[in-house]
Amino acid sequence: MHEHDEYLYFLRRAFDGMLGALEELGDDLGNTAPHLPGANSPYAIAYHCVAVADYWLGHVIAGRRIDRDRASEFTAKGDVQHLRTQVDALFDRLQADLREVLPSQPPRNTPSDDSEGPDRPLSVQGVQLHVLEELAQHHGQVQITRDLLRAGAPA
Repeated sequence: MHEHDEYLYFLRRAFDGMLGALEELGDDLGNTAPHLPGANSPYAIAYHCVAVADYWLGHVIAGRRIDRDRASEFTAKGDVQHLRTQVDALFDRLQADLREVLPSQPPRNTPSDDSEGPDRPLSVQGVQLHVLEELAQHHGQVQITRDLLRAGAPA
């Protein structure tokens, strides 16, 4: 067992929860935002989480080049099966990204000014905690949004 396996286990639980909520909703409702100011669809939230993990773990920690359009993540639309495939591919990349890093070392890249992450320098472990923080928060957001949409809140 690699030292990052347990960390990836918890990330996978968050993604599986989001994907499960999307499967419950189906693609139509999954791509629907509730009628609330600034609300996003459950699909867009989960899609954003793929980009968050890829950017922070793949780019910031591991140094992979990532072309990210953060603003477009919140308007993304698609089907849950394709998103599940993207999550599986993400985890393949993350296994490789984290294999050679130590929690105490500095990340290879500094986050961009528009990344909206913590406002202090982070170690590899700090970046990992930030990603877990984001995924846990958004997992709950997807569940609440699912509940609103299933209850028939006007979209």
